[in-house]
Parts: sequence; structure tokens; C-alpha cells
Amino acid sequence: MVIARPSTRINDKIKALAPDAPFFSFEFFPPVTRLGLENLHERVDRLSKYDPLFVAVTWGSGGSTAEKSLDLAVSLQVEHQLTTCLHITCTNMDRRILDQTLLRAKEAGIRNVMALRGDPPRGQEYWTATSDDFKYAIDLVKYIRKTHGDWFCIGVAAYPEGHADESHPEALDIARDVRFLAEKVRAGADFILTQMFYDVDAFTQFVETLKQHDPELFERIPIIPAIMPIQSYQTFMRMTGLTHAQVPAALQQQLEAVRNDDAAVKQVGVDHATRMINEVRRSTGGRVRGSHFCTLNLERSVALILRNSCLRVTPSRETSPPTTRMRRRSSIALNGKGPKGIMQILQQSHSDAAEDGSINSQTVSEGRGQEGRDATWDEFPNGRFGDSRSPAYGEIDGWGVTLNMAPAKARQAWGTPERAEDVTRIFVDHISGHIAGTPWSGGALSPETGVIRDQLLALNRRGLWTIGSQPAVNCAESVDPIFGWGPPNGYIYQKSFVELFVDHRDWPALEALMRAEKQVSFYAANKDGEFVTNMTSGQVNAVTWGIFPGKDIAQPTIIEEESFKAWKNEAFALWEEWARLYPIASPPARLLRSLADQRWLVTIVHHGFKDEQALWQLLESATVTSPGA
Repeated sequence: MVIARPSTRINDKIKALAPDAPFFSFEFFPPVTRLGLENLHERVDRLSKYDPLFVAVTWGSGGSTAEKSLDLAVSLQVEHQLTTCLHITCTNMDRRILDQTLLRAKEAGIRNVMALRGDPPRGQEYWTATSDDFKYAIDLVKYIRKTHGDWFCIGVAAYPEGHADESHPEALDIARDVRFLAEKVRAGADFILTQMFYDVDAFTQFVETLKQHDPELFERIPIIPAIMPIQSYQTFMRMTGLTHAQVPAALQQQLEAVRNDDAAVKQVGVDHATRMINEVRRSTGGRVRGSHFCTLNLERSVALILRNSCLRVTPSRETSPPTTRMRRRSSIALNGKGPKGIMQILQQSHSDAAEDGSINSQTVSEGRGQEGRDATWDEFPNGRFGDSRSPAYGEIDGWGVTLNMAPAKARQAWGTPERAEDVTRIFVDHISGHIAGTPWSGGALSPETGVIRDQLLALNRRGLWTIGSQPAVNCAESVDPIFGWGPPNGYIYQKSFVELFVDHRDWPALEALMRAEKQVSFYAANKDGEFVTNMTSGQVNAVTWGIFPGKDIAQPTIIEEESFKAWKNEAFALWEEWARLYPIASPPARLLRSLADQRWLVTIVHHGFKDEQALWQLLESATVTSPGA
């Protein structure tokens, strides 16, 4: 076996540091789309100049990104020449797959892995191991040590606030978790990486608990806290809900005050993370001096925190190694078809970057200059309706396909549907505000969606099940309480759109109706992979844009083919996740799987943004024969 130039073990790199020297690392997840991956490599090129101790690649829930995770880890190790740590989980893992994964990692020179249990999307309540060999993270630790000796440096997870099934947060038990953690360390773990948290007091108490449990064991092993900068209010609420992370009252108040201003939310996140890093080091007396950034494949907030915190990091004047990938700026613009805000990245000069390729930390952090614009063009990914060329496109948390609520709560809210009419009732109840969400739409409706509540109710009652939408807006002020976003003194525009599931019997008539309307663009696909559109390949629909003094036109919401196709796979996978709430042969499970087979996912954009009712009047005229309420 030929092994590429091996990297250094993480614990050895930490030992080689000066006793009081801080360190940090970055975590990435495999992007959903090909162009997202291309642009992640550019992002890694820039972030590598900050000289992280290591980088990590996540392993999606249920092993959903296994192959992509391994490919990305190998690329970071070999092409970018970064010390890389590959996450590995028990889910969908048997001995053959694990052996192959470890062998390929070893051949690439990867010497660091994270051994995780890895809860699948439905949470522990539905967790089943693929193999009796690997049920818990400690099983992975023991097996890797037995088969590979000291080649791999093994990290394990810790939970400063306790670890519990998402449906039972009251089961949090730190004392129990510390016992399990001690067993993993004794089995051969070399470092501890914590789950994300926002309450420094809880973390400090956790470190003290470890010391009291076994001073000798936990004094020698590095403890690295995970820092997840707040990238958006919605993502923050989702992640803290999934992990049951405590949110300090002061932080929650700050976020609530600016929840509709994405830039302000990010700044609150930067300030809080900066304070956390400083306070963690102070409160532990320097015992904990590292920080692991869960980047969510974004970089601006991370760069700001590095500059402002006790880490005080300025990027090196060295460029990335000569063997790294060539720059791929063309992939950002996608053959010149990209939104204006993105195209302007290509039209700026390189006057803000030094000739040797070095960058200034403040320049990148604030988005100034060519490098800064490259770094921040996708700072507001906007989830499903963002730009698929962004490395952060999608739910931007790397968790993969998940229901929007815990299983027990989902069954309580959605009941046991046995007919299509029961599913219609669930969608109607969500739009009416009687239940908190559906598998595709988490939480209560936004005030903006409330503007078209009656139109959405009419569609859902006819069996056209909506999972995404927005009303048309013609020049609302950016401080408008319903439609406003971004800095003050700006103006907001929106095209109306709707995304819905349509019965296969109704699809031909709806397709004909849309093709006859020149102001409409649409994408449609079914579970079998059939795809239909009236758009030309490469075209992009910007459906939200904002104009602000002294700034490029911002286009945070776009709809285009690649993102639709990527989302289509997730959207149909959610039918299966919903079905798994029930016994495999039960009427609800059979119904939900059959509905997935019989529906088309359709996204419709109406370009006449000056006519607020145009889209809804068009759909009102559609012929529908599928079951109603």
C-alpha cells in the first residue's frame, strides 16, 4: 500500500505548541451541488492562509454524505495539504465499509478521525445499528485502535450540557455522559471535541465536572470547544432546538431585537462568539485554549472572530501550496449567467490584494476588495432558495434530511393519516396556524406568508400542497415590518412564487396552463427523476432583490435548475422520513410512500411583480381532480 505524505496527529500538533499558545480549527461539510464544491475549494484556499491547526469534514446524519465526506477529506489532505480530520459514525457502518474508509483515509495520509455514534435524522428513538460491531462511538474507538494501532489520532464527542434524544430534552444527564466519555478516553481517544454551545458558564462547569470525575484522565487530554457562529436567526433556532443548547437570556434578547436584519444577526453572532472564546480561556485558566469553528461553509464571521478574539489571528502572506487547485472564479458566475451582484465580483480590480497573493484580514472580513468580495458574495445563503453555487447552499448545517420537529411532537401534530384527505387537512391546519409545521415547513408562518394566507389555504384545500411561497412586492422600504430586510434606507422587490406537490393526474393540465402564460417560469420533477421546465439551461430566476445606498444590488433569493434538482431529492426524501414515524406496514406509512410516488414537485415563479394577484389568479383557474379537504 502506497501512503501519501502523512499529516501529523492532532494531539502531537497540540503538544508541539508553546504552553500558552492558542489554536483553532475549521469544520466543513460536503456541499450539495457540484458548483458549491468547486467554490468551497476556493474558500478553503483563503481560509488556509490563517494556518488552522487542522480542518474537519462532517459525516452527514445517517451516513447520508459518506462518500462525499471521504472525497472532500482526501482533497483537503492531499490537494490543499491541510491536516485533516474525518468524521466517522456508526450509522450505516459495518466492518467492511469502515475498513474501506480507514484504508482510503490512510492511503491519503489522513491520520485523524472523529469517532461518533451519529444519530440519524429521526433521532435516537429510531436508531438502529447496521452492524452489531458498531453500536456506539466506543466501539469505533476500540476497533480503530485494534486494527490500526497508533496511526490514527482519534477524537470523540462531548456534550457540555448533556446529550439527550431530541424528543426528550428532559433526559439530559451530564453525570451519565461524563462516565461514557471517560470510557471512550480509556479506550484510546486522543482528544475531545465538544458539541456547539452558547452558554460559557455551562461549559466551564462541564470542564470542572471532568476534573472532579477523574483528574488524571481528563487533565492530559485536549478539550476543544466547538464554536458555531450565528449565521441566521432561522438556522440558530433550528440548531439550538436540535441540540438543546441553552441560550443565555441576553443573547436571545439581542437576536429577537434584530431577527429580521440578517447582517445584524450575524454581527450579534460574531460578538457573542468572540466573548465566548475569550471567556472560555479566562474561566478555565488557560486549560482550554483552542476553538473549533463550525463554519457552515461560510467564512466572513469566522474571519471577524479570529481578528477580534484572543486568538488575534492575521492571515499569512503565504499563498496556498503550489499543488493546490487552480482558482475557479468562473464557477461563481456560471457562464456569465449569474445574478448581477455575483457578476460584479468578476468586474472589480485586484487593487486591494498584494501581488504575492496575500490578503489582509480586515479586507476579507469586511468584504472589501477582490478577495473580500470573493469571500462574502454568498453571506446570506437563504436555505433552499439560495444560490446553488454557494458552498453553504441548502439548510447550511450539514445535518442532512430531517423532519422539522421531534418524532413524538410530529406524531402528535400530524396524527395518523390514512387517506389523502388527511394529508390535505395537515397542510391546511399548518397554514391556518393550528399546528407548528409540516416536514417541509418548520415553525409558524412568517408575517410575510400571512399576507397570502387566504390564497395558500385555497390551494391546499384543493389538494395542491404548498411547501414554500412568497407574495409579490413592488418597492417596500427595507425597514417595512413585514417585507423589510437589510440595512435602512433601502428598497425591497419580490416576485411571487409557490412550491407545491401536485397529484400526477392534475400535472398535465397544470403544465399546459403554465406554458400558455408568458410571465411564468416553472420547474417540475417527480420521485422517478422525470424533469420538466420551460426555462433554458443556465437561466436564473432572481425572485427577491434589494437596493441599498452604497451597495451592490442584493439578490438573496433565487430559483434555478441545479438548486431545484438538489432540493427535489431532499423534498421527496422527507416523505420517507415522515413515513418512518409509523410502523413499516402501517396504513400511514403505506399512504405516505404512495403519495410520494404519485406527486410532482413543482416550483412556479410569476415575473409580474407589479401585479400582486397574478400568480394566485392563474392557479385558481387550474383544473384539480385530486382529493380536497
